[in-house]
Amino acid sequence: MGGAHSRPSNAAVPLEERYMACMVLSGAGDALGYKKGKWEFNFSGPEIHRELKELGGLGNIQVNKDDFPVSDDTVMQLALAEALVQGKRGEDLYKEISTKFQECSMDMGGRAAGQTCMDAVYRMKQDRYISYRIPFNAKGGGCGAAMRSMCIGLLFPRPEEIQDLIEVSIESGRMTHNNPTGYLGALASALFTSYGIQQKPLVEWGKGLMDTLPLAMRYIEETGFDVENNKKHWDYFTDQWTKYLKLRQISDGKSKPVFPWKYGVKERDEFYKSISFADHGGNSGHDAPMIAYDAILSHNGTWTDLCHHGMFHGGDNDSTGVITGALFGALNGFSSVPEGNYKNLEYRDRLENIATLLFEMNHKDEAKTKLEEPKSIPGEAQQNCEDTKNLSGKATAESGETKSPTGKATE
Repeated sequence: MGGAHSRPSNAAVPLEERYMACMVLSGAGDALGYKKGKWEFNFSGPEIHRELKELGGLGNIQVNKDDFPVSDDTVMQLALAEALVQGKRGEDLYKEISTKFQECSMDMGGRAAGQTCMDAVYRMKQDRYISYRIPFNAKGGGCGAAMRSMCIGLLFPRPEEIQDLIEVSIESGRMTHNNPTGYLGALASALFTSYGIQQKPLVEWGKGLMDTLPLAMRYIEETGFDVENNKKHWDYFTDQWTKYLKLRQISDGKSKPVFPWKYGVKERDEFYKSISFADHGGNSGHDAPMIAYDAILSHNGTWTDLCHHGMFHGGDNDSTGVITGALFGALNGFSSVPEGNYKNLEYRDRLENIATLLFEMNHKDEAKTKLEEPKSIPGEAQQNCEDTKNLSGKATAESGETKSPTGKATE
């Protein structure tokens, strides 16, 4: 089966809506994947899909605080985003992020907070007047930094802002995950979000990440913080992404992605497990954004099929869901999303407020900072969507199965 479209399908959606949808649908993707812990800790994708069918399908789900609350993923992204919009930079920004992380730790009841994140926040509280940095952690490769960093891509969406995106992703990421596999996941989530806002062709995203990694290493060397430990543990993230891009045949950033002809729920569960660090797809910094990217590439262009790929599987589906939802929103706005999936979303007001602030920060002076919207040929957006459906083949037909997720000990 061929992969998805080579370029985004909704370039005509207003940029402000895409900012809003990026934040709101990240929360929706988190809540749907989490389902109050029931689906996050169900390790069978087919079983999740059976339960979804019993609920009347995705279009029948009314996301709300009681039945579908957000997990720690959204709480931490809100904390990070609310620090970013303060207008601070450098050390002042990083101290503000540290403070926000500490504050949000009080809102983790019933949200399955990751132990790595909470341990780091506890350390920050002990050392808050000394430093926001934590020691290098050889086991700090979980997805906790990746799951919260999409908002960084909204703050720095332009190609010429790549250095800022790298620095803030790494520094905010290693506050809790001082390990390349962990904080490079933050970089991937932020970078892909910026690509979505740019409407960069999807097949270029993976190569773009690989081209950015040397710049990230240069920054690590320049800061002089845990340089040798970082170099020692650097290759795992790079190697895993190299293998993935080679498998999908998009290492060149030009070719159409290739997927198995049969890529249903069971097959996706098996694949997500195969690329994971510990048999739990999406639980690490390298594979949470990888699964989100895979879902964006392989789904048929609709929110429902995207959720089947990125939220309803047997891995860490709230963490892949929060990233996948953000990327879909950055690309497509609210196109094809049932209103019930986000209308009564917990913290929707905060997510919308942050989206507005991030958008306005990038558009205070329209003459200087307005992002150039691509000039699309009439009918091009519709054709891209049709291409997606044609290339996705049996993905939709096979979406009726399910698998299971795991705990968040390493998040």
